[in-house]
Amino acid sequence: MPTDFLGNPVSAGDAAALAAIDDFVQGFLAYEERAADILGAAERNPGHCLINAYGGLLWMLLEAPDAPARAAKYLDRAKAAAPGANRREQQTVDLLGAWARDDVPLALQLCGDIAAAFPHDLVIVKLNQYLNFNLGRLPQMLRAGEAVFEANRDVAYMHGMMAFAFEQCHLLEEAEAAAREALRLKRKEPWAQHALAHVMITQGRIDEGAAFLEGVRDTWTGLNSFMVTHLWWHLALFYLSQGRSEDVLAIYDDHVWGVAKDYSQDQIGAVSLLARLELAGIDVGERWRDLGEHLAARGPDTSQPFLAVQYLYGLARAGRPQADTLMAAIRERARTAPEYAGRAWRDAALPLAEGLLAHARGDWRTAEVKLTPALSELLLIGGSHAQRDLFEQVRLDALLRGGGWSLAQQLLEQRRASDRDGVPVNQALARVYQALELAKEAAVAEARAQRTLAAHRTRERANA
Repeated sequence: MPTDFLGNPVSAGDAAALAAIDDFVQGFLAYEERAADILGAAERNPGHCLINAYGGLLWMLLEAPDAPARAAKYLDRAKAAAPGANRREQQTVDLLGAWARDDVPLALQLCGDIAAAFPHDLVIVKLNQYLNFNLGRLPQMLRAGEAVFEANRDVAYMHGMMAFAFEQCHLLEEAEAAAREALRLKRKEPWAQHALAHVMITQGRIDEGAAFLEGVRDTWTGLNSFMVTHLWWHLALFYLSQGRSEDVLAIYDDHVWGVAKDYSQDQIGAVSLLARLELAGIDVGERWRDLGEHLAARGPDTSQPFLAVQYLYGLARAGRPQADTLMAAIRERARTAPEYAGRAWRDAALPLAEGLLAHARGDWRTAEVKLTPALSELLLIGGSHAQRDLFEQVRLDALLRGGGWSLAQQLLEQRRASDRDGVPVNQALARVYQALELAKEAAVAEARAQRTLAAHRTRERANA
């Protein structure tokens, strides 16, 4: 029986079909654009079970309300071909069907079953981690990786998957070791690069993190829009801490917004970066306007809570009336969500959305009141630590604008543990200490910010 490049059995197909499967598997694990070629292969092979199952899974990753409808044709074809397929392929079809009808618990069970029987099926392991990530089930991400690690220890993608799972579980030393092993095996392993960037920003290794990403960005070729924009987004976070506002704006304009303006992850990356720029006191000009137009085209999209609340904030900052429509949809979703997602929508996404909307419209007190309890439930809505930190920053900004100086001082000094000399955090502290009539502490905080800015100017001159 033929196999894919990882050694998984494939029941049927000529050389071209097998090549298409390998292209999808490698492209999917490497976040490369070529993974999308599976859709063309499905049109050429309508009777091939696995190719059509992969096509359907790709559509489900669209993260949009119409994803199941777009996947339906491929699911129907895969089902029709399933009697002649092997067990792994049949279970993959079952997984696609469960996900398409929003039975995520069953989809996760099937991921585990497939990986247990076929531990080299890293597409399934990756999907397992993805689905658990969106539910905030971070230890389960690690468990999914560890279950098949020994069978795949020579595969760079396996180490990259482990690195991100370790990092999300706050096992930072293990995360860095796994990421570096992945990069030893394959320098162009973007998920490992991404995981290492997470480790470095969490540990406050700002200059090192910026230098690391600058040193590997020559490998950011052929990547899908999410991966390339997200790596640039991470570099922008390091630059923002260094006070390099013009460089961050340039990254937004050239690398974060405009690659795939209709895709969910590109949109929330743009929302998040614009918001962080504004929270750091940087004028973003008219940039919300174009982003708002594309967000408005989504309609009241509540496919995922983590995405929906950021669409909402972007719409509100752009002054779009669709923000109210989406807010109503989030309230309805919180009332009607399936059991597996009910608490995420009800206890986290709903108050978070109400707080974000209030902040975007300048109602600082309501923003603080709504955001504060929501923050303790944030894990439920998915997203990474670095991504969810936006919501902490918005709450902090509401405190600053509302004069909550004492609590703001506590939160800012805690933030400095992972961003000791960052420009935005120290400038905010200088403002807080002035308001608290602590002039000495204000001067020390401002001096830290100025030293960071001066160090960057020195590096710029040295590199000129």
